[in-house]
Amino acid sequence: MSTLTPNRAEAVAALADPQRRELYRLAAERPIGRAEAADALGMPRSTAAVNLDRLADAGLLTVSYERRSGRTGPGAGRPAKLYRAADAELAATIPERHYELAGELLAAAAEKADERGVPVRDALDTEAFTAGAAIGARCADLEEALTLCGYAPRAKHAVAPDSAGDAASVDLVLENCPFHTLATRHTALICGANLELVKGLATATDDARTPVLAPAAGGCCVEIRQSGG
Repeated sequence: MSTLTPNRAEAVAALADPQRRELYRLAAERPIGRAEAADALGMPRSTAAVNLDRLADAGLLTVSYERRSGRTGPGAGRPAKLYRAADAELAATIPERHYELAGELLAAAAEKADERGVPVRDALDTEAFTAGAAIGARCADLEEALTLCGYAPRAKHAVAPDSAGDAASVDLVLENCPFHTLATRHTALICGANLELVKGLATATDDARTPVLAPAAGGCCVEIRQSGG
């Protein structure tokens, strides 16, 4: 169960640095050592160590020690210091959440449902699509729009260029749900709105891929697939 970090102000300050944000994201994916973090981000090991310890001091990472060689006893070497993301949710920051947007959509949907005599769920879907279209219209492409909304899109697999030589496209998984707590408690309602919001983003950015419901543990219930895929 997620908890708030013990010192939210310190956590926010720690994540203000771009390098520390990237280190945090690495540690959220898997336990990571100083040398591995340094190699992944192309920074000196000493810099990685200082920044990882700063994140740990802020309560964002936990520290453990492990011999990764698999050997034990004399000659096995010193255990490596490993960092992993703490079981904590920094409200509206890491993971990124947008509960204010959810509240606005729900309030607008309730008003429209009363005015038009339609089910609240239908009104919410309409409001979500409209909001997605408005956001997407300000973005260069779907990936930018998804990132802006906090979905953390990641390429799933590449699709080869077509015979006309057009650039390859990719399917996307959305690694974060910006409405996580609401989606956990009211899954059908919020996941439906999530889908319509992402459809609005895709429509406004003229993206040919299709958002579909594809629930997966740890991420968003929506996935972006090639049309017909």
